[in-house]
Amino acid sequence: MRPVVAKPNVVKPIVVKLGGSTVDGADLQTWIAALAAARLPLVVVPGGGPFAELVRTEQKHLGFSDEAAHAMAILAMDAFGCVIMDGQARMTPARSLDELERALDEEKIPVWLPSSMTIGAADIPASWDITSDSLAAWLAGRIKAEALLLIKQTDAFSAEGSVADLMARGIVDPAFAAMLPGGVGLFLAGPADAAGARSTLAAGKLPGTKIRTAAVPLRRAG
Repeated sequence: MRPVVAKPNVVKPIVVKLGGSTVDGADLQTWIAALAAARLPLVVVPGGGPFAELVRTEQKHLGFSDEAAHAMAILAMDAFGCVIMDGQARMTPARSLDELERALDEEKIPVWLPSSMTIGAADIPASWDITSDSLAAWLAGRIKAEALLLIKQTDAFSAEGSVADLMARGIVDPAFAAMLPGGVGLFLAGPADAAGARSTLAAGKLPGTKIRTAAVPLRRAG
């Protein structure tokens, strides 16, 4: 699987993971509109949302394996991606690196539907320890992203925090540090950032808080 090749004088893309937990708040449509208005080369990664929660529930009832649950949870991200794109003319589905690159070249906003690239990938463990946060970090490595922005349904983080702290408090998954590539800036945004996100992104800036990453040994994915 080849990386997206950075072109001369072209700004590197920014990966934005829009958490599925935003469906439980009042800000989902606010965030979608803000991303659609961005003047930055964004790649949107959907969370699993209620579709992934359904997988968790049904695994308890039906007893299927974590490997099957992992594949279904990734398909749940595809489903939530369709929700994000619905009615947004600038957003377009992307299932491969070629489709991501083409959308960015056309100044569209690709919404990554990850199942084609990640189900069965040798470097992605089939485990509940891998959530959409880690898959967004994995993608950031594949496309040599400038930064990764995680949009959460919590404001319980600060610039003084660290990746280790985020993992310890369950704000990101246990595999996140191992999946986050070195050199990729990490930002978190929560409900407090939603109202101003559209103007911030339209001005070519990222909303949220930059998180320290040096405290945790990181590897470049892939």
